[in-house]
Amino acid sequence: MEIKNSGYNKIFNDRIMIENKFILFFSLVIILIVINLISCGPKYGQVVISKPDEYRQIFEANEKVVLRAIARVFRDKNMGTNVTINKEKQRVETDFIIQDDWRIKSSAYLRKINWKETEVYLSVIAEKKTETGWEMRRLLDREQYVSLFALIELKVYEEMAKIE
Repeated sequence: MEIKNSGYNKIFNDRIMIENKFILFFSLVIILIVINLISCGPKYGQVVISKPDEYRQIFEANEKVVLRAIARVFRDKNMGTNVTINKEKQRVETDFIIQDDWRIKSSAYLRKINWKETEVYLSVIAEKKTETGWEMRRLLDREQYVSLFALIELKVYEEMAKIE
């Protein structure tokens, strides 16, 4: 003898169907998010560029202090060899540092805004050796440049604190 409770079975089946649809929808959303993240995140050094990236920031210090601070950061972070300060052109540049198939060079130039503000343009050039020669690649992202500017700002304060 079979007990038939079609109302209960219908509600139970409907609930299972709704839960399965929810799980399916949630799974599809997760898969789409993962695919989007994977496709948006190029690996560092894989993006070939035609001209170097250049970021800028304003510091509240005179040019002489900022130039010395940038040079210290370039030396401390080993962002190139032979760090040179050109006071007339308001530039700090390095020579290429070569490691394996990569070479990296850094440069910064300043622009005086007013008596207490200096604008810094910073560029890190990374090149990878290929069969056709050296190709310029994007090695640093915006976040790394922000970190460099924060470090430069710290060195600016250290330079200002030095007794001349």
